[in-house]
Amino acid sequence: MKNKPSVVMIGLGYIGLPTAALIAKNKEYVHGVDINPSVVDTINAGKIHIVEPELDSAVAEAVAEGYLKASTTPVAADTYLIVVPTPFKGKNEPDISFVEAATQAIIPLLKKDDLYIIESTSPIGTTEKMMQLIYTSRPELEGELNIAYCPERVLPGNVMYELVNNDRVIGGVDEKSTNKALDFYKKFIKGDLHRTNARTAEMCKLVENSSRDVQIAFANELSLICDKADINVWELIELANKHPRVNILQPGCGVGGHCIAVDPYFIVADYPMESKIIGKAREINNYKSFWCAEKVQTAKLEFELKHGRKPGIAIMGLAFKPNIDDLRESPAKYIAQKVLQNANNEQYYIVEPNIESHTVFKLTNYQEAVEKADIIVYLVAHKEFKELQLSKDKVVLDFCGVLK
Repeated sequence: MKNKPSVVMIGLGYIGLPTAALIAKNKEYVHGVDINPSVVDTINAGKIHIVEPELDSAVAEAVAEGYLKASTTPVAADTYLIVVPTPFKGKNEPDISFVEAATQAIIPLLKKDDLYIIESTSPIGTTEKMMQLIYTSRPELEGELNIAYCPERVLPGNVMYELVNNDRVIGGVDEKSTNKALDFYKKFIKGDLHRTNARTAEMCKLVENSSRDVQIAFANELSLICDKADINVWELIELANKHPRVNILQPGCGVGGHCIAVDPYFIVADYPMESKIIGKAREINNYKSFWCAEKVQTAKLEFELKHGRKPGIAIMGLAFKPNIDDLRESPAKYIAQKVLQNANNEQYYIVEPNIESHTVFKLTNYQEAVEKADIIVYLVAHKEFKELQLSKDKVVLDFCGVLK
């Protein structure tokens, strides 16, 4: 990169890379950082390592024009964005060690009036902890930096549009930091920017996804009840939603992804006595995946008793939601693993049309799988699956509404 970068983006995953590309599109020089050398090499070649519509052309253009460069180490800039994972440790306890490591890496580079923003989903108080970490190492900078939290609000498969058009909540550790962060984001975001403090912004991200998790848990609980009551849950929800003030979501095989399946635990871990509904929703959605795996096992045994032979079983989908390649926290992946653990010489066909290969599962083309299998298990409502014509002799377990 010939020009000095104005933005350092630490983390070039599903959020970091699209955000870096968006900033670069607005003619800001971005230095992207990732610990994976393969990711760095791929991006510097103008290519991408994830599936996301429009991202490939945005990265290719940004790299070709010199506005985006990737490396395994950060450099000096004016703005630093932390967009790294926050996984679990122990019993669903959030692990902010990646955020801390990213922060440690840029501490020597910081100077007066720099802007430091965390976008990673974080427990309440993380931004303040990182502020203390910075000022403990660099006491001469205390009060001289702008430190804020601004969570992403995007839907995989539509990230490039939503990054630009969705509203954002921005919370600084003080008013000066909030103003500085607002000025930064308004350069490339068309959605409204809502100011608050860092703790409220952190909680806002967790609450948004916890709310959705609770609503999905209600739909999943309905599906369990309807299965026992011999009621078509899809028809029931459609009819109930005719009420002007009812909007029940669609059930599935559980809840996955890096947000909804994770963020509620950040609240439950810190406030276990107060978060009863949030915690129970997590239990219901996790149980739904176990229940689906048990239903597959039952269908397999029933087929053997009826036909006197082992069935072929097609597991349709591994991603955590339709039409993407993201398998993070995927209930479909869990179900596939659970089913294969109980395998007893059946032929399994594992299908995920959005990825070419997997380190654990041998993948099969979806059309071939449906043709060869006796039992079709729909776990993800990919668009390809909705176009399939199934013969009447197939046993179909539709956990995600492909056939509704």
